[in-house]
Amino acid sequence: MEKNTRNSLIGGGIAIASVVGVAFALGNAPSGRQAEWTPPTSIFPQEQLVPAVGNGQLFGEYGLADLVDEEWLADTADATGIPIRALRSYAGAEIAFSQGSTQCNVDWSTLAGVGFVESRHGTLQGGRILDNGQQDPEIFGIPLDGQSSTAEIPDTDGGVLDGDEVWDRAVGPMQFIPSTWDYLGSDGNLDGVRDPQNMDDAVLAAGRHLCFNGGDLTNGDDWIDAVWSYNRSVEYNNAVASAADRYRQAASQ
Repeated sequence: MEKNTRNSLIGGGIAIASVVGVAFALGNAPSGRQAEWTPPTSIFPQEQLVPAVGNGQLFGEYGLADLVDEEWLADTADATGIPIRALRSYAGAEIAFSQGSTQCNVDWSTLAGVGFVESRHGTLQGGRILDNGQQDPEIFGIPLDGQSSTAEIPDTDGGVLDGDEVWDRAVGPMQFIPSTWDYLGSDGNLDGVRDPQNMDDAVLAAGRHLCFNGGDLTNGDDWIDAVWSYNRSVEYNNAVASAADRYRQAASQ
């Protein structure tokens, strides 16, 4: 693999929106006279940030998974319930971005919020993240054929990433569509391959996406803009914010 600087590995924002395969159920109004519907309002995490702790290694010399302090990792995984291999990727990405010139302040709890909503950290339908970061089994979303409230996106990759030569599908634990991955795909484990089914690669790409579209993610409005760029849904935004708050609160205990 051609040697890259940390900034080139991390940076390179592309202004495109991901399409993801998560469905949200909205509650019904109480029986009797129908209540007036009020559009939901986007929220952002309210709990204080709990920074990931690194071990002194530099991204570019080491992949995301090798940047995290082991004691912090074990304690935080136990407190939050996030599978430890997924948390390695989330925390490693925060540390990697903090070492680069793109000071967007993306943090592990926000990335974990996205990972929870997208795939329950790779555990949907009995899945898991292997020690090398690979999603097992691989995750493929439903066809994006315009049905069931999905976008209509004809095939863009010849089925190479998603196995579908007719329609695109979101793939991997962070649910990237092939056209987005083509621009934004990243190599978080430094193996020379950009693989959306690898947690390190997918989380690094998700961080790049959020950073480019969100400015400073410690600012509430910027955080909302960043998550909106990932999925243009208020319900999605609020589900990510709620998950991030749960993780921050648990990690602070």
